[in-house]
Amino acid sequence: MTARRVLHRAGGSKEQAPIPRKRPYPRTPDLASNGPRGPSAGARGSLHTTAPPQERAYLVAVDQRGDAGMATEESVRELGRLVRTAGGRVVGQSIQRRLRPDPATYIGSGKLDEVKEARERSGYSMVVFDDPLSPSQQLNLERALEVKVLDRSALILDIFARRARTREAALQVELAQHEYLLPRLRGQWQHLERMEGAIGSRGPGETQLETDRRLIGGRIARLKRQIEAVRRHRALQRSRRERQGIPVVAIVGYTNAGKSSLMRALAGADVLAADAPFATLDPVTRRVGSGAGAAFLLTDTVGFMQKLPPQLISAFRATLEELEQADLLLHVVDVTSPAAAAQAQTVVETLAALGLADVPTLTVLNKADGLRREDGSPCTSVAELPPPRALNPLGPRDEALCTSATEGWGIDALRERLLYEFFGTEAHAARDRVVAARE
Repeated sequence: MTARRVLHRAGGSKEQAPIPRKRPYPRTPDLASNGPRGPSAGARGSLHTTAPPQERAYLVAVDQRGDAGMATEESVRELGRLVRTAGGRVVGQSIQRRLRPDPATYIGSGKLDEVKEARERSGYSMVVFDDPLSPSQQLNLERALEVKVLDRSALILDIFARRARTREAALQVELAQHEYLLPRLRGQWQHLERMEGAIGSRGPGETQLETDRRLIGGRIARLKRQIEAVRRHRALQRSRRERQGIPVVAIVGYTNAGKSSLMRALAGADVLAADAPFATLDPVTRRVGSGAGAAFLLTDTVGFMQKLPPQLISAFRATLEELEQADLLLHVVDVTSPAAAAQAQTVVETLAALGLADVPTLTVLNKADGLRREDGSPCTSVAELPPPRALNPLGPRDEALCTSATEGWGIDALRERLLYEFFGTEAHAARDRVVAARE
């Protein structure tokens, strides 16, 4: 007999109705069989993705005439690489020339209307600005454009959050994100503030705003205490290394200049090397020796970039403190980049801001296999490369070496140069004795 249930109507009468039965789950096709699969197997067997759609980004920048640093066009190209690294797609861009940004909307009203009209033909779902926006500018732009608005700082923080793999990196990124979000909380509750004065809704926006501020403030305090514990642990590790008396070389440079690839080539370290910004967040230290007793420690750290969020630099202080104990800095430069000079200058300025301007530095011109000879043909060996001093974007007076971490060009010469820096002719004499003994 079919099971039935009783429904009570408003009039008090009762009606018998069948209990709805569950539909059987669609049978999963056997992966080993050659039966029908996909949409052709029927509607029950069809699959659909639950991944969010790829965001379509429209880039906006202001070209302030006479502004020193990287050219605006190159900076926008770099912003596009950041968007793609974050998983988005660039569908358009706009650059406005003006002496200074508009204090309310960053760009002028005419350019703002132009960006609005671009949405019809490009279908963008967010607008990304190349410079940091104030909380009020971001709020005004979101009201005018009716889409999500991000600045370069928010984009970089998102990439760092994706790249964080260790607890130390996750703590530092979360701290930077909370410090970035805190002054922007007011815009998160505008929909409640518009209700102020209505019966039954007086003040909920402000109440929730203050609650969020208190919660985030407490979380920031806890994160700082946890990061302080990380700093003490790293300081203990550094003191142990100092007692051993082993020299320390730290690799610095603009992001995606090939620092991790150089680390792999010099030390054989199993570190991630990818053609993407900020592929490495956590410092990695490896021992590099000559086989004759002379050795030094090589440390790879997070890469630098122009317009880095100040919250990020502050949060990653525990990681960047590894540079303070370095006896020598290896400044890696992508010699093939059209913005090599601006990138190198950004690194120099960042090191100065960290109080590391006086640490001895050796410039490494990496990715030399991408250079071309005077006739336009690609260089195929180290012998065909121009003199390093002629290629050095920091000037011919600074010492520089050409390398290709992927092809192995100049790696042995760089290793010998570093050993000579700390051990002088003794390292060379010990190496010669080892070679003679093997022969």
